[in-house]
Amino acid sequence: MWALECHRGERDPLHIRRWREPFANKGEQQMGLQYEQARTALDAALQKATDIGSPSSVAIVDQGRELVAFARQDGALLASTEISQGKAYTSLSMRMATKDIGPLTHPGQPLFGLEHSHSRPLVSFAGGRPLEVGGEVVGAVGVAGGTVDQDDEIAAAAAAAAALASA
Repeated sequence: MWALECHRGERDPLHIRRWREPFANKGEQQMGLQYEQARTALDAALQKATDIGSPSSVAIVDQGRELVAFARQDGALLASTEISQGKAYTSLSMRMATKDIGPLTHPGQPLFGLEHSHSRPLVSFAGGRPLEVGGEVVGAVGVAGGTVDQDDEIAAAAAAAAALASA
């Protein structure tokens, strides 16, 4: 039996979800993306976005491609909300950075038309990266709001922070 837990901090605008077994031993280590790792990745992304002057939306998804954490900075484009979530979803679905998917989706390339092959749109430009913990992909981050290079730089900061959070 599995249960869905929703967490909301008193001053935390994030909506955090994670699956866990309700009768698991308290000492047992949980698999997958943990709240602390998601929050660490989100905070690192938001700090990087502020540092480079790119108001952004940042989405973190878990292994099931479901939204775990999200923030939209003041001044971020309205469209960035959905785009960031699409980038995270795509990155995890393909288990690769979205910047690496783009060239594969051009006419004549092996993944041409991929963006239209799913019920949820897949995004084939930079700003999505898998989150790895201990060599395992546990989720993904998607960033939108700046140029694709800025989005990817911010996503890279989030991915690096998630990896460090597990060390």
